[in-house]
Amino acid sequence: MPIITLTTDWGLSDHYVASVKGAILRRTPFVNIVDISHEIRHFDIKRASFVLRNSFRQFPEGTIHIIGIDSIESKNHQHLAVFAEGHYFIGADNGIFSLILDKAPDKIISLEVLQDTGYFTFPSRDRFAKVACHIAEGKSMDELGTPVPALLPKSLYQPVTEGNNILGRVMYIDAYDNVFVNIPERLFRETVQNRSFSINFRRDSYSITTIVKAYGDVPEGEMCALFASNGYLQIAMNQGKAASLLGLTMDYPVIVTVKG
Repeated sequence: MPIITLTTDWGLSDHYVASVKGAILRRTPFVNIVDISHEIRHFDIKRASFVLRNSFRQFPEGTIHIIGIDSIESKNHQHLAVFAEGHYFIGADNGIFSLILDKAPDKIISLEVLQDTGYFTFPSRDRFAKVACHIAEGKSMDELGTPVPALLPKSLYQPVTEGNNILGRVMYIDAYDNVFVNIPERLFRETVQNRSFSINFRRDSYSITTIVKAYGDVPEGEMCALFASNGYLQIAMNQGKAASLLGLTMDYPVIVTVKG
């Protein structure tokens, strides 16, 4: 059974999610529709890309991902169908595809599929659903439009090693107020090796000097640092809200200082 996922910033109180699901099922009733998230902050492609890049690989190859965030087509942001890493992605080329994928896609198609209505405020229902069903029915992507050589480039801040420091930034804060930092475990281990270190935040008087394996390795209410399931450094509080307490927000600097 083909799988179509939905990632949007629509929330769940309005008609948008149901309308898109209905448009899909009306065309292709045998598909399985999976909600990844509808609680992305409005127009926030950075958060959306984090959620998608950390979830899409868990789905079977051939899964079709509709991205309903900042999706209105414009001269600079054309609608695309993208095939990469065995998955299909449908959305506006506003930079989100580049943020989700680690390498160039196998195929990029600029959509020439006509919308179902003359209204241009709801492309996820009137165009993306139609495209997703076309792919789910086993039809060729080439029938959807014209090939495009490359995606709109967009990249996130990358961690930098500077002397004995690793300079990183907050790249995501989840619903538990856990803080994801863009420092991968490999870079951390290679830089720190067996030396002591400190992880520093906004408040210079506070730092973390050890890495634990799980939240429960520290007492309730205590801060900790660990590597999350996606392989990146995470700052958390056992049964608490790390981001709020530390005053951390998206893109805020986090510095790892290696001693010795």
